[in-house]
Amino acid sequence: MSKRMAMVDQGRKGMLCCSVLIVAFLCVTAAPGVVSTAAAQNRTPDPDWEIPRTPDGRPDLQGTWTNQSMTPFQRRGDQGPVYTWEQVAEIEQGYVEREVAAAQASDPDRSAPEAKTTISVADSYNDVYFQRGTGVAIVNGEPRASLITFPSNGRMPPLTPEARARRAERRESRSQFGPYDHPELRPLAERCLTSYGSPAGPPMTPTGLYNSNYIIVQTPDHVMIMTEMVHDARIIRIGSGPRLPAHIRPWMGDSWGHWEGDVLVVETTNIHPLQPYSSAEMRVTERFSRMREDAILYEFTVYDPSTYTEPWGGQIPMTTMPDQIYEYACQEGNYALSAVLSGARYQERMEAEETSDSNGN
Repeated sequence: MSKRMAMVDQGRKGMLCCSVLIVAFLCVTAAPGVVSTAAAQNRTPDPDWEIPRTPDGRPDLQGTWTNQSMTPFQRRGDQGPVYTWEQVAEIEQGYVEREVAAAQASDPDRSAPEAKTTISVADSYNDVYFQRGTGVAIVNGEPRASLITFPSNGRMPPLTPEARARRAERRESRSQFGPYDHPELRPLAERCLTSYGSPAGPPMTPTGLYNSNYIIVQTPDHVMIMTEMVHDARIIRIGSGPRLPAHIRPWMGDSWGHWEGDVLVVETTNIHPLQPYSSAEMRVTERFSRMREDAILYEFTVYDPSTYTEPWGGQIPMTTMPDQIYEYACQEGNYALSAVLSGARYQERMEAEETSDSNGN
């Protein structure tokens, strides 16, 4: 056996050993009762814990954090605002069992998948890429059934008649074009301008799939929140100063922060109208507070009387993560946008040729 083949064989054995260990670990974890009520309840704050502080005496928010959670953004069905601990155990046990199933080796003799006219996210990614969260959101010792906490039903409020009219007008305007007529018709995430969803915010909400991770850097007069998705860096100025003119609307708006005791309060206006939830009148208030050594409590309120019938908001724990965040180089590898547009132009040429042939030209 050559040196190269020996190295390959050793690598295969190492991968097999690693896979066996991973599955064995997950199987042990998946044993009934391992994801226990007691373990979930231990996420409550330590009464002897003291808030870490920066040299200027403010609570230290710096670090690497994630807000991914098994708790849905909006409450489902007739579920109450808080899960029982038995429900928490069942939900989190289900996660472990899905991970065990997903870790199994693929059958090399499996048949080809059925042909499809559209491709879903699940078709495009192996399960190893997903990072949906490993636990239910716990706030003030309560396992929350939704990240939205008001209105009381845990759901976004209805749109106003004005907002419904705006959306109908936008749909009518777009209907004169095909979905691939020009780049501006494609989603912002596909164009690598911002992420899908609203991870960078405001409000900063989990993506639901992966990369809901953040780096926070803090100085006496600025706070920077770098979002992994599309490596958006949001700069929050501390203090007071002139707001941007109404016609200047950055993607993540114009944010100013101030401290109310140990809570960083951020007020954001001038949010770009193409962002989720947004309109010209939208204003978002966010509150960041250290909840425990390994968690920040992020709270948000959305005010937009031209869009929603009432203010709405919620609470989202951000927990520490030990991993490094690498650059999400979206544009550098974004061949999809040029591919779908060139594919659409090709289809148009083929249709034009068929029309020409049918007319005898």
